Amino acid sequence: MSEPRQGDALHGVTLKAMVEHLVARYGWEGLGARIDIRCFTQDPSVTSSLKFLRKTEWARAKVESLYRHSVAHPRKSAAPPAGDA
Repeated sequence: MSEPRQGDALHGVTLKAMVEHLVARYGWEGLGARIDIRCFTQDPSVTSSLKFLRKTEWARAKVESLYRHSVAHPRKSAAPPAGDA
C-alpha cells in the first residue's frame, strides 16, 4: 500500500470542506472571479458545486490548486482597532 505524501495539503480534506473553505475566504463572487465556472458564478451553492466538481476533473483540479494556495498563504488577521493611547 502507498502511504500519503507528507505535507500534502489535500490529505484527509474532503471536496466539500475545500469548497466551504474557499467560499469562507473569498465569497462566491471572489471564487467565481478566480475560477470562472458557472457553478460559482450563477446561483452558486455548495451542493451544485460539488455535483459539478465531482464529474469534472479539470474544474476539480483548479479548486484543489486554489485550496493548496490558500492554505499555504493564510490571510493575516485584521489589525486591531486603534486604542486610546
